[in-house]
This record gives sequence, structure tokens and C-alpha cells, in this order.
Amino acid sequence: MKRWKKISLVLLGLILISQLPFVYRRRQLSQLRETIARLNAGRALDQNSTPFADYKGVIHVHSMLGGHSAGNFTDIIRAANANKLDFVIMTEHPSAYFDTAEMTLKGMQGGLLFINGSEISAANGDRLLLMPGDGAANASGAATTGEIIARARAQKRLAFVAYPQEYKSWDASDYDGIEVYNLYTNARWANPLLLFFDGLWSYRSFPDLLFTRFYERPDESLKKWDELLAASQNRKLVAIAGNDAHANVGLGLADATGKQLIGIKLDPYERSFAVVRNHVLLDKNQPLNKDALLSALAAGHSYLSFDLFCEAAGFSYTARNGTENRMMGDEIQLADGVQLTVKTPVQSRIRLIKDGALFRQETVQGTTEFSITQKGVYRVEAYLDQLPDHLQDKPWIISNPIYIK
Repeated sequence: MKRWKKISLVLLGLILISQLPFVYRRRQLSQLRETIARLNAGRALDQNSTPFADYKGVIHVHSMLGGHSAGNFTDIIRAANANKLDFVIMTEHPSAYFDTAEMTLKGMQGGLLFINGSEISAANGDRLLLMPGDGAANASGAATTGEIIARARAQKRLAFVAYPQEYKSWDASDYDGIEVYNLYTNARWANPLLLFFDGLWSYRSFPDLLFTRFYERPDESLKKWDELLAASQNRKLVAIAGNDAHANVGLGLADATGKQLIGIKLDPYERSFAVVRNHVLLDKNQPLNKDALLSALAAGHSYLSFDLFCEAAGFSYTARNGTENRMMGDEIQLADGVQLTVKTPVQSRIRLIKDGALFRQETVQGTTEFSITQKGVYRVEAYLDQLPDHLQDKPWIISNPIYIK
């Protein structure tokens, strides 16, 4: 055999051997799909045991209005309906030429509620999510973080810190909360080479589950949130998750009219809406509308969940002290002690975190209670140990806290 043939066969063999791990990883994704299906099929819900309705939606969504996306309104509405969402909070980038907050989706569209928010950049690069939006707040980027927050307060808009790992003005007070998880930020942690070969083998069959290869707990953002909660004696600070959906990653060929002839999109709205969601709890007698949703969000009557792994609706986190009954986001007096109750629709490992440190941990099916005798800020993280090993230390649910005074 000629030398070049031998070299070619050796190279071919090495290439085939190098792909074996990715074949195995594809098999793991197939098994993960089966596990997720079993988890969802085994969900136990008792809707009559709670006075609250659970509305799921996404926050931090961009369209073509902001200049960073080619996605249109029809794409967004279809994706939200495909995911059976109840609400979408748009966060358009401002423009010097028109009011993007006013022009984006708002009100009832396609059977679900849209709120027209804005993503605003301060002069120092800080970014804030305003709800409802204010297209005129900072089109030039010249305002300070404090000025943007003060304007939001004066106009009764919610202001959330976006990208906390890049935020600088922690001394600026009066923001309502923090985007403790951002899907786009998490995606930047992906190893491009591994993701490329995973995509070659698995994208066609498991495009949504490729996320599980680079999903990480947002340690730094959660640590910062816990520090701020501990330092803010008489102030609530609400956590949200940001989908940061742009639908702008991929390759394509279009004609002069903009009609796409060939293309592949790696982050379509439908997929990013399925990964992480915000669940907002309202009284069952309260209809879902803009004011009710934003009021509940401001109060911290919400939690974030990675519904890609299992639909989280049915989760609840409440407190009682003999005379008062409260829910996540609320304050309650310690009195003679407080009972914290956590309910999940499937078996999960519950981590009760007090003032930023693990206080107690239990694996439960359904309901568990914690007897509390100390004041503090208590929040919950839920984990699914039924998932593969590399996902067992990644949270499924992150609740807003209950403040025991």
C-alpha cells in the first residue's frame, strides 16, 4: 500500500475515533429526552390547594425594532403560543428616531399578554430593564444609572438590573430587582468546538437539549443578590430570569426583498422561550392584565424555572406564623416561630437558603415544611436528581425569598 494511502487511513481512523464521544453524547441526549418526558408525565398537581393562579412567561425579548434582531412580531407571537405562555415582556433597545417601547408588542395579542418594556444603557454601560418601557429615557446613552432609575420611579415603572456581572452602580438605590439569570450570558460559556461537534451529531434530533451541555448555575449573580438582600434591611429585591431572546444567531441567504431562501437559526424564539421562564402568581379571582402582572412581579410573587427539564407550574413557597399566611416575596413576623412550606409537582431536592448560606436540604415528593426560629431572608432552590449527573447541581427552580422579621 502506498504511503499516502496509509496516512489517509490513519487520519480517517483518528477522525472516527475523535467522534465517538459525540456519538455517546447524542445517546445521552436521547436518554435525557426520555427522562424529561417521564418527569412531565409524573407531575402531580392539586390546583384546589392554593388560592393562586400560576402564569408563566418570558422577560427580556427583542424584535427588529431594537436593531439587534431580525425577528418580527409574528415570529414572537407564534413562538409564545407554541410554548403556551401567558405573557411576554418585551425589552426593546431605544432609538434616536422613534419610540421603540411605544411601537413594540403590547396588550393582548394572539391570546396572551404583552408588556412593552425597554432595555436602557446608562452612560457608564450599566443596563436596566424598564417595565413598562420608556423609549425616550436614554436614546443617546448620556444619562447616569441613578437618573434612569429616578425617572423610572417618578413614572411608576419597574427597573431591574440587567447583566449584573457587568453592572457598576450598586450604590444607586431604588431599582426593583436583578436579572439573576440571563440565557445569552450563559450561552457565552459554551465551548465552541464541543458545541460544533455536538451540533453535527445532535442538532437535527435534539436542538433544544444542546443547551444542557453548557447550562451553569449563575453563581456570581446569585451571590451578589444574596449580599444585597442581606445588606438591605428594609427593602425587597426581586429576582427574574432574562431570556434575552433576539433570534439573531445563525446563517442564511436572502433575496433583495429580504425573503429568506436558505437558512438555519440557532436561537429561534420558540427554542429560547422553552428554556427558562418566569412564573408569576396572582389571586385566582384577579384577571391577568398589565397592572396585576407588574404589581405581582414588583412584590416578588414569582419564581424562575428551567421548564426545559420539567414544567414547574404547581410549585409554591409559603409561610405561616399562627396569625399570618404569606407567600414568596412577602414579609412575615417571626412571633413564636414560622412554618415554611414548599410544594413541588415532582420529587426534587429542596435547598433552603438563609441569608445566602445553605440552611437545610431535603429530598421530597410533593410537600415539605421547615420550622424556623430565626429572623432572616429565606429563599428556595429546587434540583432534579433524576437528571444526568452533570445537571444534578444545576437548579430547576429559584424562588424569590420570604423575609422573616
